[in-house]
Amino acid sequence: MNLAVLASGSGTTLQNLIDRISSKSIDARIDVVIASRPDIPALDRAAKAAIPAHIIDRKSFSSAADFSKPIFKLIDEHNIDLICLAGWLCMLSIPPRYHSRIMNIHPALLPSFGGPGMYGLRVHEAVLAHGCKVSGCTVHFVDEKYDNVPIILQRTCPVLETDTPEILSQRVFEEEKLAYPQAIRLFQQGRLKIDGRRVQILSESTS
Repeated sequence: MNLAVLASGSGTTLQNLIDRISSKSIDARIDVVIASRPDIPALDRAAKAAIPAHIIDRKSFSSAADFSKPIFKLIDEHNIDLICLAGWLCMLSIPPRYHSRIMNIHPALLPSFGGPGMYGLRVHEAVLAHGCKVSGCTVHFVDEKYDNVPIILQRTCPVLETDTPEILSQRVFEEEKLAYPQAIRLFQQGRLKIDGRRVQILSESTS
């Protein structure tokens, strides 16, 4: 299965996918990495893994629609099966042919602590400020609203009294490292069925 990974920052999620593919726990390859700005660590990670990477700078475009056109042109050229957002911070105008073919992972249990501006340490700061006892991550399909559409799967972890946002982020990321590959495998196996705002995980075929 051919993947495109879209990144806006450090690339830790990209690196996790690179490592999972290398260890054969995901039967896929990353054909292209697209960055929304220059000089981000994700580009260095792509280069080290010999993955073609392109910069499409959001600041060079006046609208999400104009910004999205060259992104999906690149994705078309690479015959991509699934688009994986990995710390991607930009709104996309999604062509109909890619509906239900774009995934994202969010470092909280949606629908809590999602939406515009909720990314990175801001999420974990909010979780701690609200006194939550449990946090985790959510893998979901993507549409043209932030953190809006059907949840594929979630994994949880405890929130401890001694946590800082940085410590909690690391604990959540350990769950992200498992959740995203699992969701990708389910997609590849054809086991995800969208029904409105719900995603049904189908049983494995016995044939």
